[in-house]
Amino acid sequence: MGTYLNPGNQGFQSILNGIYVDKTGLIDYINSTIDTPSKLTCFSRPRRFGKSFAAKMLCAYYDKSCSSQQLFDGLKISRADSFKLYLNKYNVIYLDITRFVSTAANIKNVVSDIQAKVIEELKAAYPSCVKNDEHVLADALIGISHEKKLKFIVIIDEWDALFRETKDDDMLQKEYVQLLRGLFKGGTATDETIAAAYMTGILPIKKYGTQSALTDFQEYTMTNSDELTEFVGFTETEVRKLCSDYHMDFEEMKFWYDGYSLSDTASVYSPNSVMLAIKRKRFRSYWTSSENYESLKNYINMNFDGLKDAIVAMLGGKMIRVKISRFQNDMTSFRSKDDILTLLIHLGYLTYDESAKKVYIPNQEVSESFQDAVEGDGWGEIATALSESEELLDATIRGDCAAVESALEDIHESNFSVLKYNDENSLSCAITLAYYTARNYYEIIRELPAGKGFADLAFLPRRNTDKPALLIELKYEKTADSAIRQISEKRYDGELKKHFGNLLLVGINYEKNKNGKRHTCVIKKT
Repeated sequence: MGTYLNPGNQGFQSILNGIYVDKTGLIDYINSTIDTPSKLTCFSRPRRFGKSFAAKMLCAYYDKSCSSQQLFDGLKISRADSFKLYLNKYNVIYLDITRFVSTAANIKNVVSDIQAKVIEELKAAYPSCVKNDEHVLADALIGISHEKKLKFIVIIDEWDALFRETKDDDMLQKEYVQLLRGLFKGGTATDETIAAAYMTGILPIKKYGTQSALTDFQEYTMTNSDELTEFVGFTETEVRKLCSDYHMDFEEMKFWYDGYSLSDTASVYSPNSVMLAIKRKRFRSYWTSSENYESLKNYINMNFDGLKDAIVAMLGGKMIRVKISRFQNDMTSFRSKDDILTLLIHLGYLTYDESAKKVYIPNQEVSESFQDAVEGDGWGEIATALSESEELLDATIRGDCAAVESALEDIHESNFSVLKYNDENSLSCAITLAYYTARNYYEIIRELPAGKGFADLAFLPRRNTDKPALLIELKYEKTADSAIRQISEKRYDGELKKHFGNLLLVGINYEKNKNGKRHTCVIKKT
C-alpha cells in the first residue's frame, strides 16, 4: 500500500463515518467500461460537488492491496451484478494533482515530479520490471504489464489543477498534456496497460482549437452529464430523505441549494452546502468559506460586449441564451461573453438549460455570491438598487406609491441597456431586480397561471414569514389603474386570496411623458 500505487480504502472509510449519501452506482458504470473502447472517463463538476469523495470511493473498490467488501455491503453497488467481479482486483494508480501542485518546490517541475514519485513506488513493488533510469511513467507501466500480464486502474483527482494554477504557462500545460497522452493515447500500449481510467476536475478537457487534447476520453460535464447526471450532486430524492432524517425544512433546502437542472428530469443540489446546512442546522450561503467572491467578480467585470447586461438580466430572473461550443476549457482563452458564461457554468455559478440553450442563476446561495460581486466599481446604480431593494419592499407593503415610483425611476437610469426597456418583458426584468431581496421572503413567479390568464408577477410568501402575498401587474404606456382592473377582471387574485388571505395588488405602468415622470404605481389591499 502506497501513496500513489494502491492507496488503500481509508479515505472512503472516513467518508462512511460521516453523513453519507450512497453514490456507489458510479462504480457500476465504471465497471461497465472496463476493457472497452469507453474505458476512459472524464467527469468534471464544480468545487464542493463531491469529486474527491468519488475518487476515494473508486480507489477503495478497485485497490487489490486491501479488502473492501465490508465497506460496500449494503450499499447500491453490492446489489449490482458487477460487484464481486472487479472488487479489489486491480492495481490502482491514484494522482491528486492539487497535492503535487501545492507541494512542488518549483511548480515548473510538477510534471516530472508526478512521474518520478509514481515510478519510485512502481520500482519498489516491481523491481525487476522497471529500469533504474526510467523517467517516463507510461513506459514504466508498459514494462510491468508486459512482464506481469496485469493492468492498472488510473484515478486522477482534480486533473485540471495545473491549468487553473498556471493559467498562462503554455509550455507547462503542454508538457502535462503530453504526460496524459502518453498514458491514454489509445492503441495497443494503452489497451495492454490500462483497464479503465477516471479523471475528475472542474474544467472539461482542454481544447486546442476545436479538438480535445485527449480525444479518447468520454466526457461528462455541467453542460452534458447524460447518464451520469445523478452523480453530479445530490438528487431531489436524496435531499428529501436527508431532510426527513435530520428534521430539516425541505422547501428551504430547495430554495437555497437546488437549481442545477442538468436534464429534463433531474434536479441537482450542491452537496457540500446541503451537508453543512444539516450539520449546522442553518440555511445560508456556504460558498464564502471555500470560494472567494473576488474570482466571480473578476470574470463578470471582463470587457466583453453584452456581458454586464447578461448578468443584470439574470439578476432580474431572466434566462440568457449562450453558445457553449467555442469555449476552450481553460481560464484564459476568452473571446466573448459566451466564453465567460460557459466558464461560470463549469464553476457552478450558473446552470445550463440544454433544451433552451440558456443559462441562469440556480439558487439563493449563488445569487448572494452575485450580489456580493457587483458591489464595486463598474456596477454603480445596480449595486445601489440591490442594496435598497429591502426598502422598496417595505414601501410596497405599507402602500407608499411615491417611494415605489421613485425607486423604479432610479433603477431605470442605470447604464445597462437591458433596463432601457420598451415592452412589458423588459419592465418585468427591472421590477424583479428592484425587488431583489424579496426572494428572501417570497417565491417569485413570473407568468403565474391564475383566473382567466397569467399574472405578470406573483410574490408568494415563504414559510415563517408574515408578509402579505403580492400580485404585480405591469403595463407599458397605459395606466397603473388599468393594471389593477385587469387583475380583478381576469380574477388573478381569486385563488391567492383563498390560500393566503392577506394580499396586495400592485399595478405598475411605464410611459414617456412631458413631465419626465415615467413610472406610476397603484397599490390596493384586498
